[in-house]
Amino acid sequence: MDERYSRTVKMTGTEGLRRLKEAKVLIVGIGGVGSYAAEAIARAGAGSVTLMDGDTVQPSNLNRQLVALTSTLGRNKAEVMAERISDIDPDTEVTALARFYREGDELDLTRYDWIVDAIDDVDAKTALIKTAIENGVSIISAMGAAGKSGTGFKVADISKTATCPLARVMRRRLRDIGIEHLPVVYSDEKPVPRDGELGTLSYVPGAAGLCLAGHVIRNITGLE
Repeated sequence: MDERYSRTVKMTGTEGLRRLKEAKVLIVGIGGVGSYAAEAIARAGAGSVTLMDGDTVQPSNLNRQLVALTSTLGRNKAEVMAERISDIDPDTEVTALARFYREGDELDLTRYDWIVDAIDDVDAKTALIKTAIENGVSIISAMGAAGKSGTGFKVADISKTATCPLARVMRRRLRDIGIEHLPVVYSDEKPVPRDGELGTLSYVPGAAGLCLAGHVIRNITGLE
């Protein structure tokens, strides 16, 4: 038994850890939410992790994103996260896709057991969800984390969400293309803009990302 996972296996059992080691997980959007989701999934023992993001690390990311360090400024987020995961466990199969997901992307989603949607862009988010569902691939989607100070994130069907502006937009978008149900992570705390903009506190996106990761890990291992 790899000592890295000695604490994990006490929770998952040998069979649960085996399932994690055989799992292929795609995380799209490696920002404040996605970076925490990716790291937690990797630390749990996922055998194959694909990271997708076309963005680069900026100074404004330093307050909340695991990929953001003064030494990584200007670098692609997916590539930085891939290096971080490889440093946690060199045996993890890690792929970095340094591009944004867009409608019509040729990435074969059927390769993956689970997809984590941590995209900000509504059009890209909708396209990813639609393609995943059409191909029968399990997916969980992050709703809004900005403008909040609480950590009361939870997993719910999107049809049961309330208050979250992004969830409201996504419900309408998905309903228009015939999708009524989708597991999401959301908070019913009302976002509060300051000076007309939504800010972000260091711990809030991480709470959402860890909630996403927990859902994926529990489902893969059978703890759910």
